[in-house]
Amino acid sequence: MTASHVPPEFASSEDERPVAGAQSHGVSSSHDTNGSGHVEGHRLDIKGLFVGFVTGLPQLVFPIFAAFFGTRGTDNPLIQLIAVGAILFFSFFFRWIGWLRFRYHVGEHDVRIESGVLSRNARSIPYERIQDVSIEQKPLARIMGLGEVKFETGGGEGEDAKLSFVSLEEADRLREVVRARKAGWVEAEAIDGNDQADMPPIFAMDGNRVFTFGLYSFSLVIFAILGGIAQQFDFLLPYDLWDISHWIGLAEKRGVSVDDLNGIGWTARLILAAGALGSLIFIGLLTGVIRTMLREHGFRLDRTAKGFRRRRGLLTLTDAVMPSHRVQAAVIQTGPIRKRRGWHALKFVSLAQDSKEESNFVAAPFATLAEIWPIANAAAIGAPDSSIRFRKGRLIWWLNGFFALVAAMIVAMIATMVFADAPLSMASRMLFVPLLLLPIWWLEWRCYGDATDASQLYVRNGWWRQSLIIAPQIKVQTIEIAQGPIARMLGLASLHFGIAGGRLEMVALPLETARKIRNAVMEKVVAVDYSAINRSP
Repeated sequence: MTASHVPPEFASSEDERPVAGAQSHGVSSSHDTNGSGHVEGHRLDIKGLFVGFVTGLPQLVFPIFAAFFGTRGTDNPLIQLIAVGAILFFSFFFRWIGWLRFRYHVGEHDVRIESGVLSRNARSIPYERIQDVSIEQKPLARIMGLGEVKFETGGGEGEDAKLSFVSLEEADRLREVVRARKAGWVEAEAIDGNDQADMPPIFAMDGNRVFTFGLYSFSLVIFAILGGIAQQFDFLLPYDLWDISHWIGLAEKRGVSVDDLNGIGWTARLILAAGALGSLIFIGLLTGVIRTMLREHGFRLDRTAKGFRRRRGLLTLTDAVMPSHRVQAAVIQTGPIRKRRGWHALKFVSLAQDSKEESNFVAAPFATLAEIWPIANAAAIGAPDSSIRFRKGRLIWWLNGFFALVAAMIVAMIATMVFADAPLSMASRMLFVPLLLLPIWWLEWRCYGDATDASQLYVRNGWWRQSLIIAPQIKVQTIEIAQGPIARMLGLASLHFGIAGGRLEMVALPLETARKIRNAVMEKVVAVDYSAINRSP
């Protein structure tokens, strides 16, 4: 579409009047017309143009470097400044053109977004398809009083559309209008987020809790970041960063030689190794604490009339809402170290993706079970009863991987002996690989368990990243019985339960048991109108 006017199929009368208190707070030229009196929709906040330009400057690093060094041979240094200034000017100019051509419409049945300079793109998002509307504030946007609104439908990774940027008042209005339209209300009389400020949250983390959480979030990602930066910009250095001989020569100039290092005693070597390991642990702990505090600062989870509202973040503030009826399953995660101190995490499975790093909605990232179960109960998911006994599958199911790896190692050992003329003693060392991994398969079997009761499914797995998945049976959409060649020989099967936004799997079941579970769950599912569940407020 190359026309600049609103396409007829996207024009509707409701755009000509305010919708549910649609006064435009901080929205520049929100009621522009095309000359015939027809309203074209809302523009983004003009201050967002500056925010987008500043936050997009890192993308111009390479063009600016190319322009700067490409004109370095000229006699006039003013040319370098002109080249860099031209890049910045054109970047801002095209952002301004894109801002002029961007419109969003809040209709009775959908949200419509139009964008594009030369080629126009019009996108319609029906309200019933929207799984989540979240508001995110990065540091500069917070200073300017702006927010980024993200619409997610669960049809792909991340958000399906976003508005960068609108005022906070407009962002709150958009979220309330979408909630109201999804619920089928005529007027958007949803609860304002400010009305919840005086109500106690159902879960929150203070500074001490966030710091403790950071200590458990050991991370060495800083080394990956520094390595990537060094690899990208090593051409600016006067020496090769990865040249070992250069560093050896530099050490010798300081009076330290390789022979001196080889001559030190074992005690000194152990001290140096302990110091290096201690430094690595300290950096990992420090990185984990910093990352956790940036992401989880001020964590607060409220139970509102619309569901779960979560706010968190130190520099980037996020405000996300998960309707309680959209929760398909609960995932309770912990680890061998955290579990000893009673710490767990609660996540909700749904079609909407929480973030690029996390696919599930994080309801309580660092909490005790006493804090988690009330949150899960608010989503109609209960704790397993003490009378429930988790079934352990047959160990042979997990040892299939061990036997397959042993067979592969034997083939590789024979090939090494034939083609590389290696002695049997050397080639047989390959068999140590499956032997070293054997304890891991055994631990996976020890930690696995599944169970059912009158209304829920339970699957427990993982020896290091331990998780308990709880899914209401009425939320199951598909059930599949799978059997591989070896499983058929052993009379075993696995059950795959398809739920919106995820999958739950029971393994190593006797075939007859799998069929009984499938039939029992299907009786519960067919008795309930699934669409009615999702329409309930």
